[in-house]
Amino acid sequence: MGPLLLRVLRGRLGLRWQHRSTFEVANEPILEFKLGSLERAALQKALNDLKGKTEAIPCVVGGQEVWTSDVRYQLSPYNHAHKVAKYCYADKDLINKAINAALAVRREWDLRPIQDRAQIFFKAADLLSGPRRAEVLAKTMIGQGKTIIQAEIDAAAELIDFFRFNAKYAMELEEEQLISVPVSTNSMVYRGLEGFVAAVSPFNFTAIGGNLAGAPALMGNVVLWKPSDTAMLSSYAVYKILLEAGLPPNVIQFVPANGPAFGDMVTSSEHFAGLNFTGSVPTFKRLWKQVSENLDRYRTFPRLAGECGGKNFHLVHSSADVPTVVNGTLRSAFEYGGQKCSACSRLYVPDLLWPQIKAKLLEEHGKIKVGDPAGDFETFFSAVIDDKSFARIKKWIQHAQTSPNLTILAGGKCDDKVGYFIEPCIVETKDPKDPIMKEEIFGPVLAVYVYPEKQYKEILQLIDTTSPYGLTGAVFAQDKNVIQEARKLLRNAAGNFYINDKSTGAVVAQQPFGGARASGTNDKPGGRHYILRWTSPQAIKETHVPLEDWKYSYMQ
Repeated sequence: MGPLLLRVLRGRLGLRWQHRSTFEVANEPILEFKLGSLERAALQKALNDLKGKTEAIPCVVGGQEVWTSDVRYQLSPYNHAHKVAKYCYADKDLINKAINAALAVRREWDLRPIQDRAQIFFKAADLLSGPRRAEVLAKTMIGQGKTIIQAEIDAAAELIDFFRFNAKYAMELEEEQLISVPVSTNSMVYRGLEGFVAAVSPFNFTAIGGNLAGAPALMGNVVLWKPSDTAMLSSYAVYKILLEAGLPPNVIQFVPANGPAFGDMVTSSEHFAGLNFTGSVPTFKRLWKQVSENLDRYRTFPRLAGECGGKNFHLVHSSADVPTVVNGTLRSAFEYGGQKCSACSRLYVPDLLWPQIKAKLLEEHGKIKVGDPAGDFETFFSAVIDDKSFARIKKWIQHAQTSPNLTILAGGKCDDKVGYFIEPCIVETKDPKDPIMKEEIFGPVLAVYVYPEKQYKEILQLIDTTSPYGLTGAVFAQDKNVIQEARKLLRNAAGNFYINDKSTGAVVAQQPFGGARASGTNDKPGGRHYILRWTSPQAIKETHVPLEDWKYSYMQ
């Protein structure tokens, strides 16, 4: 329908749009923590306060702190002698109580105006931005082994942005209403899902945990939040901030638990209405299968949202700027020890540029400092998260040491005496289909394939078909035609595609994040449509004139 015809029809039918407000929100500024700055002093104090401390973290069910006999500890990755948190696993009875406690407040919370719910998240964002910032950063650094900048862009900036932008989008959604005519008024009500949402969060981003539980709650849902065992300290801090901001106690139940036991309990409940998940492909598949097996018992079809990682690529064309390639790749591959879903783990370089890129990569690699991020602020990245991760990554390095197709160019030493330390490792492969180019490692290991420059187009096809994932990727080129071709041929290879930039660092409202294929359901948290996953809209028509006859005019 053309715009002129639409205007004519609006005039004839008396169509009217309801007023829509806009709510101004900006991305949270990233603080620099320079010597002598207030934020650096506050962070240093918060770090000192946590030295040698073990925080007791209970389950919180029905607004009550609960301890079970299954007590566990979260260890600091770079100093595993330090137990940063003591917590317990919820048993099946406690998980069932959490479900019932959540359901008991569902109707009341769902009926609460979106403006009221949004204000809670705006308040939580303000607390994170100001008085609680240093605490959450310090707990993320000590508990998850992040450097200052990695904690700042995650536990402060990204989480604040999630809370603020989701609240903004929710209020704008409520304001954006349907077309009405003189004889009737139409409106849309955004209800929460009929049941509860299970949020299962990972260790690698404090912000993800807050968003997986927070976004459904914002939209009127009640949530069971199972935080990661290795991010318990920061997750509990975020949970307490939400309560301090005014979130009613029963809206989110804080339920640390054994993963399979939690999955069994929530997916077997008739009230299960949604899963908000970030983690491994096998775990997400297991939960999905459990849901399918239990479909007949549910009151509604559950919403399943999952983000499952990637095997992310940097593709270099012969027209690329070499320093941009080297610096971007080092950051993407090795920041936070490669423990980002978006981290670059496969690099494709043309033979013409490889001598320059290799020399510069190795030169800069030698400057990378791995160590204690809380004690030495010059540390670029720290230890990997735990002993299981350490053992898994070590096996990949051993594979590189023994495979005839692979050559370790730099790094790869492993030492777990004090912390789970692994040197950043660069591996060159002769075989572009070696498992090291296909499978997610989730550690500081970068695999490089050097291709004949004239086979650039074939490499695009190779990248698209090598890995089952489709999360992030980047192309480095100055030739605009090359960029356009890469965008077309790699259209499905990455949900977040970067041109002359690294494959990490998505910002809320600027680059909503997610990928398809084995990387997940690509629901794009950080974008305005994400909150629609957590609402069940109801369209309402109210007619203002009586219906005087059942017959139509042509029947007279």
